[in-house]
Amino acid sequence: MTADAAGGPVVEGHRHGASLLRLGLATAAVAGLVVDAVVHLELAPGYQLASPGGIGEGTLFRIEAALAIVTALGLLLRPARGTFAAAFVVAAGGLGAVLLYRYVDVPALGPVPSMYEPVWYAEKTVSALAEAITAGLASAGALLAPQTRPTPKAMSTSR
Repeated sequence: MTADAAGGPVVEGHRHGASLLRLGLATAAVAGLVVDAVVHLELAPGYQLASPGGIGEGTLFRIEAALAIVTALGLLLRPARGTFAAAFVVAAGGLGAVLLYRYVDVPALGPVPSMYEPVWYAEKTVSALAEAITAGLASAGALLAPQTRPTPKAMSTSR
């Protein structure tokens, strides 16, 4: 046994198990973000046809895909509380948007077009499921990730 930062005992196997769990959650969340990005990139050209010169659903789909890719890369490089939180925001935001525009006829808001689409189809369902699962995985990862605390040296130099 060793001591953690607070001086309490830590069983080495437990620390290793928690790291493996966090790595598994990160890997699964990355996979969900990749599915989200691929679906949005595949659908973007068709959705942009309704607004070829402006901000259309295609542009918004590309933004969602870019956010998912950047977040997935961040999670791969550093599966920490902040990157899990970012993955949650991206996935939950995408899920919230698809559910909102599936069930509510939101009018155009400035340059953002009305995107009401009261149907489910395969790609939309796959994306929504990936976003829901990823949001759950990312929230679990954020809760399980160790909280980073500034070291005493970092605290004394920040004043």
